[in-house]
Amino acid sequence: MTEINMTKRNAKVQRNTLETQIEVQVNLDGTGKSHFDTGVPFLEHMLEQVARHGVIDLEIVAKGDLQFDAHHTVEDIGITLGKAFSKALGDKKGIFRYGYAYVPLDEALSRVVIDFSGRAGLEFHVNFPRAKIGEFEVDLFQEFFQGFVNHALVTLHIDNLRGRNAHHIAETVFKAFGRAIRMAVEFDSRMHNMMPSTKGSL
Repeated sequence: MTEINMTKRNAKVQRNTLETQIEVQVNLDGTGKSHFDTGVPFLEHMLEQVARHGVIDLEIVAKGDLQFDAHHTVEDIGITLGKAFSKALGDKKGIFRYGYAYVPLDEALSRVVIDFSGRAGLEFHVNFPRAKIGEFEVDLFQEFFQGFVNHALVTLHIDNLRGRNAHHIAETVFKAFGRAIRMAVEFDSRMHNMMPSTKGSL
């Protein structure tokens, strides 16, 4: 019987442009620890949910052109995080591949479904009742997830099923994202290090 490959699944990725300088470190088999220094506090609050509920260790340091707005910084964090996930997962042998979660917070309920398919696809269906949460523009959430999807090469469906409070809606999305990731990247002992695809590759 072939054993599951339990080598460390971690990665460190840097992305430097004229607009941003990003460094992401991720350990998919961590304990939920996180550290952020991005200049975008509400995004950090959301990423802390991903680390804790995904039980991954996550460190992100970013410097961006925040004197204009947070768009480039948020998008490039998503891009760099996606690259780090792709690198940490390696060939994806033995993982469940698919993950999903429903997460409530008071009146809000969101569902996230992810497939580490090797194909980039995002369905983002979240209607926020206001344009900003504090100083954070809620439109940037979709930019973050699009950057992640494009570079992690995943299919990602995000649906807010109900909610009135914008903060609650955002938090349910990111908690569900973390828990869906946790399910998808876990090793399936019955796969015995096999590729989770009849094509033989992802």
